[in-house]
Amino acid sequence: MENGGVREPAVADMFYPGNSDALKQMILEYLEKAEVGKVPGRLKAVIVPHAGYIYSGPVAAYSYKLIKKLDQERRWKILLLGPVHQIPISGAAAPAFSQWKTPLGVVDVRDVRDEIGESDLISDIPEAGVNEHSLEVQVPFLQMVLKGGFDLYPLVLGNFRAELLVEGLADFCARDDVITVVSSDLSHYLPYDDAKKVDKVTCEAVCGLDVGKMEREGDACGKAGILTLLHLAKRLEWKCKMLDYRNSGDTAGDKSRVVGYGAWGFVRAHGASASKAKNLA
Repeated sequence: MENGGVREPAVADMFYPGNSDALKQMILEYLEKAEVGKVPGRLKAVIVPHAGYIYSGPVAAYSYKLIKKLDQERRWKILLLGPVHQIPISGAAAPAFSQWKTPLGVVDVRDVRDEIGESDLISDIPEAGVNEHSLEVQVPFLQMVLKGGFDLYPLVLGNFRAELLVEGLADFCARDDVITVVSSDLSHYLPYDDAKKVDKVTCEAVCGLDVGKMEREGDACGKAGILTLLHLAKRLEWKCKMLDYRNSGDTAGDKSRVVGYGAWGFVRAHGASASKAKNLA
């Protein structure tokens, strides 16, 4: 698909430092403090939060610590799924730019339809991604943990049936060189103890790959992306491991109105090939 131009940073100096040295230092400190044990299997996907770094960065670092362990000689393909906050859309919106600029440099952007073909669920809505922070805040982390470079395949998600999008994405996501990153916060602006109870239900649904429970009871602003990932994981027989859960009352905010943050990793069993995974559906 045709796209062009450079997407300039929209939330630098708001959600994360606009100075490259300060940004690098902040991310390095978060990664150093994130203690991630062994996760058996080949990493295929992560869920990460997307608030301002002082709030959600310590949690996001757990997922990115796993990505940092990937082969740094390989050029990875990153499918980045995040909710739209600026305008209502139906389905998913593809990027209208070919490069993404952050204080750490420029990333090449691709249209996932070049890999999967046309999709009735994916439209060209340029304004949907121009100022969207749910995607933007993930890019500096990716730049810090994938030193060999990567191609970014972003999609901004609105309202749709997740299983329909999975039909188009499954073969692409099963490939050995593709990692899916789902951007989502959890409950919003509840008292601390109430938030922990609500988020516990969401965490159980994600860890159990329980699509029905997530649809009925899950509380997350990136619910569409999480449901898409749960459908993918069930179809491709990935396993889920929870890496961290906290809320803004634990990181950098008061406890009267908090936002929940979770980090998860999804892996394919060692020995399972991408082609075998595709045939499991």
